[in-house]
Amino acid sequence: MTRLVAISGSLRKGSFNTALLRAALDMAPEGVEIVEGTIRGIPLYDADVEASDGIPQAVARLKDQVAEADGVILFTPEYNNGIPGVFKNAIDWMSRPPADIPRVFGGKPFAIAGASPGNFGTLLSQEAWLPTMRTLGTVPWFGAKLMVSRAATVIEDGRIVDEATERKLRDFIAGFAAFVANFKD
Repeated sequence: MTRLVAISGSLRKGSFNTALLRAALDMAPEGVEIVEGTIRGIPLYDADVEASDGIPQAVARLKDQVAEADGVILFTPEYNNGIPGVFKNAIDWMSRPPADIPRVFGGKPFAIAGASPGNFGTLLSQEAWLPTMRTLGTVPWFGAKLMVSRAATVIEDGRIVDEATERKLRDFIAGFAAFVANFKD
């Protein structure tokens, strides 16, 4: 069984990226399980807090989910042509202490997808993630891109209402799952 963790980089209840993630949960090919990770409850990173209180429970839980997974899908919004601060903050917390980076991220396949109300999907955000993924030692998957533009026209009430978008998401999930399965072997 291949286990994937999917994480949305948005805290908004009506998030297009969380809607994509939740749709993906039901699209897992046979032999693949996709579980939802969350950045909710992760505080702003503060080295003083880390030194005095250790790793917050929400961070520890997400780190363990990622460490135990065979692959990870980041569903990233794009804010001001870049990575959402809350999402980057969660990844930064997950890299603490630095000795945990190999356990959590090292050599693990990562895929990046996203949805945006704008015309370019999340192209800039997805590309902005690559230096961070490289620094953490992940194995980015470049087999397909999923950048949903004009998301408000294809996602309504938390559901994908456009067949082409649904098909692209299904193909993206299947492609990444196949990559991860081959990577494991």
